[in-house]
Amino acid sequence: MGTINLMRNLILCLVGFGCLCMTWAEKPVNTVGQNPTPPNIIYILADDLGYGDVSVYNPAGGITTPNIDKLASQGMRFTDAHSPSSVCTPTRYGLLTGRYPWRSRLPVGVLRGYSRTLIEADRPSIASLLASSGYNTAVIGKWHLGLDWTLQKEHESLVTTDGYGIQSELNPDHIDFSRNPTQGPNSIGFTYSYILPASLDMPPYCYLENHKLVELPMAYTKGQKPAADYSGPFWREGKMAPSFDFHGVLPTFVAKAQAFLKKQSRRKPFFLYLPLAAPHTPWMPTNAYTGKSRAGEYGDFVQQVDAAIGEVLQTLEQSGLANNTIVIFASDNGPYWPKNLVNQFNHRAAGPFRGMKGDAYEAGHRIPFIVRWPGRVKAGTVSAAITTLTNLMATCQEMLGNKDDRFTTEDSYSLLPVLLGKASHVADQPAVVHSSSAGYYAIRKGDWKLIQGLGSGGFTQPATGKPEAGGPIGQLYNLATDIAETTNLYQQHPEKVAELTGLLTRIRQSQTKVTGQ
Repeated sequence: MGTINLMRNLILCLVGFGCLCMTWAEKPVNTVGQNPTPPNIIYILADDLGYGDVSVYNPAGGITTPNIDKLASQGMRFTDAHSPSSVCTPTRYGLLTGRYPWRSRLPVGVLRGYSRTLIEADRPSIASLLASSGYNTAVIGKWHLGLDWTLQKEHESLVTTDGYGIQSELNPDHIDFSRNPTQGPNSIGFTYSYILPASLDMPPYCYLENHKLVELPMAYTKGQKPAADYSGPFWREGKMAPSFDFHGVLPTFVAKAQAFLKKQSRRKPFFLYLPLAAPHTPWMPTNAYTGKSRAGEYGDFVQQVDAAIGEVLQTLEQSGLANNTIVIFASDNGPYWPKNLVNQFNHRAAGPFRGMKGDAYEAGHRIPFIVRWPGRVKAGTVSAAITTLTNLMATCQEMLGNKDDRFTTEDSYSLLPVLLGKASHVADQPAVVHSSSAGYYAIRKGDWKLIQGLGSGGFTQPATGKPEAGGPIGQLYNLATDIAETTNLYQQHPEKVAELTGLLTRIRQSQTKVTGQ
């Protein structure tokens, strides 16, 4: 009888264990293991940082980035990651919405500090996705996606003017700064925001906390004129808060991020979007970092950015939450680093790639991209998967098991299987599309890249080119054999041109997700 009872108990234990395994397997991936809550997420976005500015990507460069390098050693480093645009505003739109930026109300170009909100209040975003999944959501840093500034009574009718505030900047004399903007980051799912309205060289120079000006922009700066190559410490003239300090912006964002992290607990997951305003111009490192690199003021500023990231990650460690936190590091586009600076400092900010910020060439949009997720992403791994920053939305959806169709956007594909080491490429992603500052489109599929137009389409000269009689009207490169985009194969491979042109047209015209490798 004892033997029968023993066998029965053993069978019940085995059945129970099997049921337990099935239960864990059915749960969203984030709940597997020792962490009972979904993972926290910190997304650090550098501003105008080049692929070759991070020393783990470019050991021979003139800049050292020990904190970013350490992050790479603890996670997965991508070598073929891209921003959806080669300038600021469009990339940020794509990252937060999961849509290519040319689908927005501003298909080409960037907003200014007095521009209206580009992301509509009812547009699903990564912030609203995570907020609906129980996350505390915060943005601290450079916003550059517009604010619905409140206009003075006599100018309110101007908002109905087609394009006023989006295609053209609001007149600051029309704004009532005593009243809060009516839309901004808190309108699209962020429960906390502390932001600089736009780039550090664009007025107004001030901070807003939860859409409220921390200090009214009652002072005025005459600006700092740029050097001939637009390098160094320059900024545009305009309104500023009386106590605003250009050197203090990066430390301010670090302090605010640290304060946010110290308030978090294991009971509720958090998402911190930390878009830094550096190393974008003005290149103004503090005294502690001046002269520390071999790449001038820019290199010194990059090393200050690296130290700032180290401070934030140290606070995360001290909070005891690091083991259940995904840390993502990326740049919004390539660096502003013309050839004269490459030659002067012997530093290739864009690494081996052609061009710079603004361009359709690789340097405009090939970016450093690193993901650390303790216990889930294998430390010290390197991935050659082609990916783009619009993929955050679908990745978080799959990670959380969120099947809400509102968040299934046109241009986002899950990177999760790649991160977990289960795939070498992004499944179903038909291609990656880039847009330049001048509106050139480029499409990448496998080894092949097509640019619709001649010239860089951006800041590198010539920006455009007129087709010669019988010559190519676009550019085609095989990046497997020509990473520097030196040999235009447009006329040698008409079949590849036709294939990529057709796929680009299909993606641009589709209002739903296009799938297939």
